[in-house]
Amino acid sequence: MSTLRNKVQLIGNLGNDPEIINLESGSTLAKFSIATNESYKNKAGEKVTDTQWHNIVAWGPTAKLVENYLTKGKEVAIDGKLTSRSYETKEGEKRFVTEVVCNEIVMLGK
Repeated sequence: MSTLRNKVQLIGNLGNDPEIINLESGSTLAKFSIATNESYKNKAGEKVTDTQWHNIVAWGPTAKLVENYLTKGKEVAIDGKLTSRSYETKEGEKRFVTEVVCNEIVMLGK
């Protein structure tokens, strides 16, 4: 059961082209967001689609795969874990971010 702790699996579409960052250490970082959609009928019987956005980060070989093959609109399946971090803006405001650190990615669709 320990392999099921902090595990995230998502299927969605990229909202923008990935941001690729080549670090001085030689590592590659890919940052992008995906949208997941859930549809249901409300009390009036109307179809409602709820879209959720998820921030994704990928490192190393996975980041290289993202850099070479993924663009805005592509459908992907993501396997990873949730992480949270905080940072301070230039104005001194503290912000919190929750991201999915991608361990594996599968390209879907065409």
